[in-house]
Amino acid sequence: MSLDINIEFDENKNIWNIWPKGDIDIYTSPDLKKELIGILKERKTSLSMDFKDLDYIDSTGLGALISILKIIKEDDNNIYIKNIKPNIRKLFDITDLDKIFIIEE
Repeated sequence: MSLDINIEFDENKNIWNIWPKGDIDIYTSPDLKKELIGILKERKTSLSMDFKDLDYIDSTGLGALISILKIIKEDDNNIYIKNIKPNIRKLFDITDLDKIFIIEE
């Protein structure tokens, strides 16, 4: 499958809102990483990622998110994830990534 990424900056909260739709895998994770690095060059703040339309993420997708988190953490910002589906949440739990990303239930 493919990945569509909608991105919007919330001036009031000073945060990037991101809505990935589809799959973040070996084919699409480079595009996600490139997009997110691009917006962070524009304005380096926290990211709020809404996973309601994200169907799948693999290890390369997780790697891309970790790379972005390292960039964001340089300025004490975070990645917030919400509306995470059970199958994706399980992957975050198994890999202990639920301890480094802020998952909003």
